[in-house]
Order: sequence, then C-alpha cells, then structure tokens
Amino acid sequence: EAAGGGGAPGPGRARPGQPQPQPQPQPQPQPQTQPKSRELFRSQRKESEGSVDCPNLEFEYGDADSHGAELAELYSYTEEPELSHNRRCFEEDFHTQVPDRRWLELDRAQQKAYVMHLLDGLEVVNRDKRLRVARAILYLAQGVFGDCDNEGDVLHWSRHNSFLLYQLGTFSAFLELLNMEIENSQACSSALRKPAISLANSTELRVLLSVMYLMVENIRVEQETDPPEWKSCRETFRMELSFPVHTEEPFALLLFTMVTKFCSGHTPHFPMKKVLLLLWKVLLFTLGGFEALQAMKVRRREELGLPPLPEDSIQVVRGMRAASPPTYAIELVEQQQQQQQQQQKRGHRSRRPLMKQDSLDIYNERDPFKNDEGGVDEEENDDVDSGIEGELDLMERDAIIPAMPAQRLPIERVSFPKGLPWAPKVRQKDIEHFLEASRNKFIGFTLGQDTETLIGLPRPIHESVKTLKQHKYVSISDVQIKNEEELEKCPMSLGEEEVQETPCEVLYRAMLYNLPQYMIALLKILLAAAPTSKAKTDSINILADVLPEEMPITVLQSMKLGIDVNRHKEIIVKSISALLLLLLKHFKLNHIYQFEYVSQHLVFANCIPLILKFFNQNIMSYITAKNSISVLDYPHCTVCDLPELTAESLEAGDNNQFCWRNLFSCINLLRILNKLTKWKHSRTMMLVVFKSAPILKRALKVKQAMMQLYVLKLLKIQTKYLGRQWRKSNMKTMSAIYQKVRHRMNDDWAYGNDIDARPWDFQAEECTLRANIEAFNSRRYDKPQDSEFAPVDNCLQSVLGQRLELPEDFHYSYELWLEREVFSQPIRWEELLHCQ
Repeated sequence: EAAGGGGAPGPGRARPGQPQPQPQPQPQPQPQTQPKSRELFRSQRKESEGSVDCPNLEFEYGDADSHGAELAELYSYTEEPELSHNRRCFEEDFHTQVPDRRWLELDRAQQKAYVMHLLDGLEVVNRDKRLRVARAILYLAQGVFGDCDNEGDVLHWSRHNSFLLYQLGTFSAFLELLNMEIENSQACSSALRKPAISLANSTELRVLLSVMYLMVENIRVEQETDPPEWKSCRETFRMELSFPVHTEEPFALLLFTMVTKFCSGHTPHFPMKKVLLLLWKVLLFTLGGFEALQAMKVRRREELGLPPLPEDSIQVVRGMRAASPPTYAIELVEQQQQQQQQQQKRGHRSRRPLMKQDSLDIYNERDPFKNDEGGVDEEENDDVDSGIEGELDLMERDAIIPAMPAQRLPIERVSFPKGLPWAPKVRQKDIEHFLEASRNKFIGFTLGQDTETLIGLPRPIHESVKTLKQHKYVSISDVQIKNEEELEKCPMSLGEEEVQETPCEVLYRAMLYNLPQYMIALLKILLAAAPTSKAKTDSINILADVLPEEMPITVLQSMKLGIDVNRHKEIIVKSISALLLLLLKHFKLNHIYQFEYVSQHLVFANCIPLILKFFNQNIMSYITAKNSISVLDYPHCTVCDLPELTAESLEAGDNNQFCWRNLFSCINLLRILNKLTKWKHSRTMMLVVFKSAPILKRALKVKQAMMQLYVLKLLKIQTKYLGRQWRKSNMKTMSAIYQKVRHRMNDDWAYGNDIDARPWDFQAEECTLRANIEAFNSRRYDKPQDSEFAPVDNCLQSVLGQRLELPEDFHYSYELWLEREVFSQPIRWEELLHCQ
C-alpha cells in the first residue's frame, strides 16, 4: 500500500531497493538573446514566479512555535462560536455553586472544591449533561477568559488551571471518556451514513482532545517563575504518559491507533488535526526536544567511552548565514547581454563568458601558467553555457575572470572564508578503503581490516593515515551495530542484553507490531494535506473538523472558510513532519535498528517521492502564505472586540515576513529526507530517478541558513550520480555545498570517481538491512517459550517444587476447583500401567 502514490515527480515510480537506470541528460536549448527565446525560458520555468531577491528570513528553529501560537493552532476559525458556548456552560453551573463570586477571586481550596464538583458531574449517565460538564472544564483550561482583561492573563490562568486540573485527576478521567468515545459504535455508524461530515459529528471528541491538549501543552512548557510543586507535577505527568501504570500501553499508542482507525475509513468523524497535534506534543513531552536529544547524545557517548562530540550542531546551524540563491537561465541571459554591451563600450574584444577554474581559484590569485585566452575547450564551454540550469552570477564571474586589469580589482570583492563551520569526520570504513587502495597500488596485496600496519607504504601515505585517524569519528550507531553482530554470533556466551527502560524503548516496544500501519496512515494524511495534492474521490477526508454544518452562502464566508481550510492543512503538515522527525531522531539514539525499521517502512510507503512532491511547488509562496486571520486567533478573539471582517482584511493577512509553521514544516521534511537517504545508495538513486535536483535547487531560493543546509546536503549526496555536465553548470551550488556542508575527507562527492558511484546491487542492500532489522527485533522482542537454548529440567522434585503464578480469582475459588477437578474425579490407576 503506497501512501505517496499518484503524482510523484519523475519518470514513473521506483520500487524501493530496485536499481533504476540513471536518466540521461536531455539536450537543452541554447540561450539566445531574442525576445522570443526569453519568453520561452519564462514559460519553461515555474520558479520564475517567486522572487529571487528573497530577504534574509529571521527565523529561529526550535521544538515548537511560541506558546500562544501553539495554543491558537488547536482551534479552527469555524470553532470560534464554541468558545462562548463553553463559557455559558461554565457560568451557568458556577453561579449556582458559588454565587456572586468570580473564579479569580476564589482561594486554592475553593477552586479545588469546585473542580471536584465538576469531576463528579462527569460520572453521570446522561450524555448531554456529561458534555456540558466537559465544556465547563474546557473553559477552565482555556483560561477563564471572561474574567480576564488581556491575552497575557488568559495564558497565565490557562496554565494555572491546567496544573490544578491535573493534580485533581482530570487527565485520567478524560482518558476514560476518550476511550469510551473511540469505542462508540453509534457515532461511527451515524458518521458513515452521512453524505457530508461536519463539526457536529466530532463535538464530544473535540472537547475531550482540547482539554487534554491544553493540559499537556501548558504543563510541558517550562517557565522560570514556575513554583517548585509545578516542577514536580511536570515530572510526574511525564512519567505517567511515558510509563503507563494501569494500562499496558503508553498514551501515545492510543493516539496512533486513532490515526490508523481514521485512515481505514471506519471512523471518518475523528478530528485528525487535534489528534495529531496532541500526539506530537505528547512525544515532545515524553521523549524530549532537540536540545534534550543533544544532551542525551553527549551522555550516551560518555557511557560508551567515546570521545565527546566535536561541536554542538544546533549552535553551529544557528550561527550560519544564508547564501544568496542560485541564479537561473533568464537572469543569465540578461547578465550576458549586459556584459557584452559593457565590453563593447569599453572596446574590449569579446571573450568567452565562462572559463574553467580550479576549486580554489575563487580565493587565490589566478594561475599564471594558464593561458588567458585558450583555457577553455569547446566542449566544456558549451556544457556550461547550455541548459536552463546554468548559474554563475555576474559577481562570481567577475571574481574568476575580471573584466578590468587585475591590479584595479577591488580587494573587498574577494572575501576569503574565515573557516568552515564543521569539523571534518572520517569513518573507520573510509580508513580501511584508503589503505586497501594504497596497498593494492604499492605492495600488490591487502591486509583486510588492518589499519595499523603501514610497512612498505610511502611516507605521504603514513601522513595521510595519521590525518585520517585524527579526524576519525565513531558514532553511537557504529557501537550498536558492532554489539548486535557480537550478540548474534555468541547468543549463549554473552547472555541476555541489558536493555535500559527508557520512554523511547517503551514506545518502540508498544508500536512494534503495528508500526508499518502507523507509518502508512501518517503518510496518507500528509499526502491529503500537501498543497500539491489534487482532490481525489478515493482520498481520505481530513476536513471533518473544520467544515461547518451549514456551508457558507456569502463571498466573505467562503473566503474565511478557504483560509481556514488552508490553515488546517498547514497545521496537519506541521504536526506530522515534527512527530516523524522526533521519532526518527529518538529511535536512532536509542538503537540504530529501531531507526532503520521505521525508516524502511517510510521508504516502502513512498515517503521519498511524497516529500519531493511536496517541494515541487512555488516554495516561496508556501513559506510566505497568509492563511491566518490574526483577530480570530485564540486568545486574542476572547478578550478583544472583533472588528468587522471584510474581503480586503482577509486578503491582507498578517504582517509577518513568513509563516513560521510552513518554514518549520519544510525544514522538518528536509531533515526527514536526509535521515532516510544518508549512507543509503539505493535511496540516493531514488532522489536521482525522481529528478529531485531541480526541485531542491528551487528550495535554495529561501534565504534561511538551516533550510539551505539540508537542501545542500541532499544535493551533495547525489552530485556524483548527476553527471559532469550538471556539476559544471551548477558551480555556485557546488561552492555553497563546499562552504556549508560537513566534509568527509575521502568523500569524492564533487567528481564521481568514488567506488560508491559504481553500479550497485541496491536490492541486496535493502534486503541485507531488512534481515538485520528482523534479527534484532526477533532477538530482543520475541520471547519464545520453548526456545532451543532453554535448559530442560528433568528432576521430578524441582519440577513439582516450582512456584506457579496463579490468578487472583483462583485464591477465592480453589476449594471449588479442588472439589470439581480432584476429589470428584475417579482415579484410574490402569492408565499409569498403559503409559509405562
């Protein structure tokens, strides 16, 4: 079952693990200076719609957006009337219990007493009464906005009430109600019978999920002013969500089950946006965010005796500056015209527009041994000039071939880089490959994996090996793979592995047997929410919790609903991309084969073409989208008088430079794509086959350092497969890769001479990986009762003397059991004689 089916970019579909023929470069039209030709370029290039001169985006990547923004995204604009409904439900009950008082005026004991009264109301049988009590509790969790004067007060009381509700057991009560609603067959059947599903079908579920989300998000977020009891309460809540006591599964697994039930078509009324937001925040709370991951990684390396990390990757990326985007064919044509006109005015003889350069010529003086005029052969010059992908802007060209004499060149034009941002890394395998090639060349035989013996090799090889070992990096994954190989070889002598019971380990064990279904379901919803997806009759309906009961009748209502639907889809993409990235990162740290298991099922479900399809759009328009109405956002809409909405105010949107959630989603999806393809040649070939290079290059137009870094990483791993012509036509991109992406010393990414670029049995690579994953899962999580390695006890006394765990009810009924099974049964002594 393919989640990314239909509409994937590229010629046909690649089956995972199956080698695909490398696409041959198509002949490109030669750039001409005629207006018709320029119009042709404009029609051929979709990316010309976006502005190339994108300003630098002041975006700081983190675990989530600001606290207020995360709470606002829980509600759709269609749900706005329900805020006042919640308030009415609360005030009608509150004024009967506590007359002539406000919630803010009660002391803590009185607040506790009233919350306990509400929790008692959840026990009633009447469904409508129970819903009214749940709405009153939701109003408390929303910050009793009727008594507040500004947004800060609403957020403050929302946090205060969330801690109070948790301490009195509200979350457990709502968890029971949520289980009841999930199993409510009447609601499922009525939703299945309706031709159109709206907000009314998911009222109870939305109220329950909203209360749980507000409690998780408010308790998760730490603030310096939090009292000590809140900190202990936060840790207790985290443990309760991570390590279930009363149930056999963590809370996140219940939400994963809701996702799969929704995608199966049995429960179309589930409010998927709220489920996914809650699932993401529960994972973020229980497993930890990116900074917690970095701290866990440092601690794990210390435990394994590995050297510390060379740098903090989060800080390095935050310190990077965005590069100017590559120029495209239309700009090149205009630049070439301007250059030719300038040369004619100065009386210079027309020279070739581009010249061959060494890799460091930009930063060094020109090579005096090269001829000024004859340094380019005809074939190379044609390759560079041809095609829409040609991209060297005028500034860089002047740095290589100055139009004026060298002594007049402004010195500030050539800026030597102060240093590369990343420390280079070398794998053990790289050192082995280097020594194997050197021994074959100089001695004529190899010594296997021996990296110490250097006898017979020249002195420069000794120096090279020394440099490689200085930058050798052993990852946690390398240690885990080596340990796994030893456990497979010697299962009896090494005994059972001690597995640390972390929240991540508990979650993986719970997800293991249904994990493929979870991944397919998430990708199906991601496909339905992607802006590039076309509406299909067979696709799942993710708009059940945003469409009103009565469809809009005016143009203004239609515009508002259109913005709401687009915002709804963006929030779904944000939550899925964030939770998938969290899962991949935590599973990789916990054990590499847990990560590989999730990755392989994502690849099998067509995650790679799905992400490429997502980016095959005008990415600048997506990042600067204005699908929000700030005056309707919570908590602003609860304390401020709403102005009259007009078509002009809806079209204007907010004044932000970019949409935080969309940029966050794009970076997350790029990081997921990097994790799926890193060191996997078969998956890298999928990027090539689906023609991802022009799609990714368009994403470089977004001037944000972190997004550019992950785009450049994806381009780097496939440059060796794209051919010589592509590399020469994209020298500016190659320079950006050199400056921003970490260097692997033996990685021949820029030339394609590496051994990994040769034909490869991709199917065998995936099959070997799958066999290793299955062996790991079988060894650690399958506990067969009659294992062939289990010792057999032949002693009658020890067998009869073993203590058996008997169920609790047996202690109450064992006398009846003895009477029925022992005393009332006749003893057949002759059967013993027959057995002998």
